[in-house]
Amino acid sequence: MNARRGKKLVAEINVVPYIDVMLVLLIIFMITAPMLTQGIKVDLPKAGAEPLPEELMRQHQPLILSVDASGQYYLNIGSNEESPIGEDVVVERVAAVLGREPQTPVLVKADTNVPYGSVVAGMVLLQEAGAEKVGFITDPAQARNEKKRR
Repeated sequence: MNARRGKKLVAEINVVPYIDVMLVLLIIFMITAPMLTQGIKVDLPKAGAEPLPEELMRQHQPLILSVDASGQYYLNIGSNEESPIGEDVVVERVAAVLGREPQTPVLVKADTNVPYGSVVAGMVLLQEAGAEKVGFITDPAQARNEKKRR
């Protein structure tokens, strides 16, 4: 009994297991986050355009209309972003987003092999929905490399 009285009880929490769990969660999120933002596979055209200001992109998530090689439309909003949608659905969803946030950047991401008419038709749909300015997403890194080679 005297041996117990000499020792004090330690009332500290062992945080090592919590740190291990946090590191595992961090690794999981680092791996899965890029997979969630991939979207539709589109072979972007190469162009040396200047990127949009980062301030604008931080304030509002851009609305992206993707056009795949077969000319089908996809939007980065809605319940299933990886399934093609019809023209009337494009107009409805874009109008709803622009009605709530008129400053939302509207961008078109079209495959290199898509006919020009499909891209123009998509832009007309965006204008019908109320988009005043429409930008294009290109692949600037490869375009710069090709210019340097010439």
